[in-house]
Amino acid sequence: MSQQNTSVLHTPSSHEQALIDYAHAFASLTPEMVDSLCARASEDVHFRDPFNDLHGREAMHHLLMDMFQRAGRPDFSVDDICWHEVQQVGWLRWHFSADLPVIGMLKVEGCTRILLDAQGRVCEHLDYWDSAPIYLRLPLVGALLRKIRRRISAAE
Repeated sequence: MSQQNTSVLHTPSSHEQALIDYAHAFASLTPEMVDSLCARASEDVHFRDPFNDLHGREAMHHLLMDMFQRAGRPDFSVDDICWHEVQQVGWLRWHFSADLPVIGMLKVEGCTRILLDAQGRVCEHLDYWDSAPIYLRLPLVGALLRKIRRRISAAE
């Protein structure tokens, strides 16, 4: 009895492909590539992370260029890309590292919720990641937060 190959190749929808392209652009982001990444966003894109909540492609461009000016060796790696066809929403799981003034090398894991408009441009980019490692390394504030953390920690 012969077996048939029942595997089906997955062909991404245009929106799923737009998400994949956006994720790859982020993973290879350099100052020279910021224009190209921002071109994948709608004119009125909403971008939010723990420190910023802004609207518009120009504001997103400014934020990314500012990151490259302030942070040493910023690097994104995208580990997972997930597109939900029914809900028309995408998720990225990523790692970010950079050498930041005052606190030094930072490594963060996070995820991003992506919504696309009808043309497949990013209209919402919402980052979710723990900003506590930044606050814990700040002079004065960090010492206070470490003390609070020790007091509420379950580990004694």
